Amino acid sequence: MTEQAPTPLHWKLVIDAADPHAQADFWAAALHYTPEDNSALVERLLSLGALAGEATVEYHGRPAFRDLIAVRHPDDPYDPGTGTGLGRRLLFQRVPEPKTVKNRLHIDLHAGPERRADEVARLQALGARVVREVKEPAGQWVLMADPEDNEFCVQ
Repeated sequence: MTEQAPTPLHWKLVIDAADPHAQADFWAAALHYTPEDNSALVERLLSLGALAGEATVEYHGRPAFRDLIAVRHPDDPYDPGTGTGLGRRLLFQRVPEPKTVKNRLHIDLHAGPERRADEVARLQALGARVVREVKEPAGQWVLMADPEDNEFCVQ
């Protein structure tokens, strides 16, 4: 009897945020991702009375969840009924407390040495800041922080 390999798990990276929609806009632009359009789901939940109006906001001219918004890779599949991505996603969730310590998990953007400076400048124009430039025997990268001070690297 041959043993079947386990089915890989679907995942998303969840990031705490004071302003999830602003973070979604930053990371969608940074990664060239697409903000998810959950308006059909939000409208359906509102019409059923399963979601209160104060739990929603207008986001890019559409109703959205007030405390959650995700961005997804534009080529990945998504559920048209909910707008939820079925592939590579970042989900931003509102939390009341500010970031207080160094990230335990971060995103690395792989621009390559020939594009690194241009990407750093583009990300700064989007609202990121350079924390420091790192040159080590193992490699070279720029440590940056997004608009809510979450650190990430540009390699």
